Parts: sequence; C-alpha cells; structure tokens
Amino acid sequence: MDKKIELPEIVMLLDAAFLNFVVSDLKRHFEKHLKRSLQEIDLSLLTTYLALDSGIGEGENKVQLLFVYDKDSSELIYCKPSDLKKELNGVAFSNQFGEFTFAGVPCEDMVTREELFLDLLNIVADSAEVKKLVVVSFNEEYGDKVTSALKKVKEKEIVQFRMNEPEETLEYRWEILAYPVMQALGIKGDEL
Repeated sequence: MDKKIELPEIVMLLDAAFLNFVVSDLKRHFEKHLKRSLQEIDLSLLTTYLALDSGIGEGENKVQLLFVYDKDSSELIYCKPSDLKKELNGVAFSNQFGEFTFAGVPCEDMVTREELFLDLLNIVADSAEVKKLVVVSFNEEYGDKVTSALKKVKEKEIVQFRMNEPEETLEYRWEILAYPVMQALGIKGDEL
C-alpha cells in the first residue's frame, strides 16, 4: 500500500480541541463584557478570516483544512456546521479566495491527539507540494514540540495562530487566533 497522500499548495492544520477551547473562552468572556449573546460561527467565515490573516489572497487557491480531533472534540462548539465526522469530512466550499476542503482526522485509541497532530505536521512539512502551512496547535499542551518541528521546516511559508506571544523569536510568522474568532463571533472593533 504505497498510496501517496496528495496535498494542495496550502494546508491548514488545526487542533479541534484548541479551537473549541478558544471559541468557548472568548464567547463566555465577551458575552459577559458586551452584555449580549454572540452569534454562532459560520465555519466558512472563520475559515475565510483565517485565510485573510494568513495572507492568502484572492484567486484560484486550493486549501486543505485538516482538523485533528479526539472523542471529546469531534464537534466544533458554537459552529455551523460542527460535526467533523458527519457534516464536514470531505466537504468543500468556494469563495473569492479559492476552494476550501475540510477533512476530519480522528485519533484512535492507539495514538493521542498530540501525537497525531505532530505526525500530520511532519507529513505536511515534508510534502513537496505544500508551499504554505497554516498551523493552529494547542500550544498550552504541546506547543514546544510544534515550535521545534516548525523550526526545521525550510522552503515553506509558515503561519502559526496562537493565543499568546511566543517567548522566543520565531523564524516564521505568527498571528493571534483571537482576532479571526472574535470577528466570526460577530464582535465589532468599536465594541471593544
């Protein structure tokens, strides 16, 4: 079984548990702060905001989103669609930035979510087809291993979404994940 995984030039690798953690934390905080309910996230909008903040321009881009999840994170909370296995795996949408294809990658009993994320990160990093890698990892759990892996990646544009400023200078670009999530939740800049 020497079947090669084909990837497009742009891959977003996301930890669903981390995304759930950030979304629920921001929703709880800002609903209390703004004294109003926040909208559910349209996943195509959040994906588009991540693409914009990653520097993906308009065009015929092909973007593969790989969501790593475990039994506790198989659904993206406060998102529509949300089920990574039944609603999102293998589906796609297109807009002015290109085609975005979703894939849910579950960790099974033999491997942890962290191990699967790091394995996929290495596979994508080693892929000659991939030119841009966007990473949304659970840095509070295994960020040092992601940073170490990303330091070794050469000849790819890397953008990592984080919640905190890195403690060391990185040779790749990083962005704050809160901004695209807040925008997708319907929080306007003048409300802050």
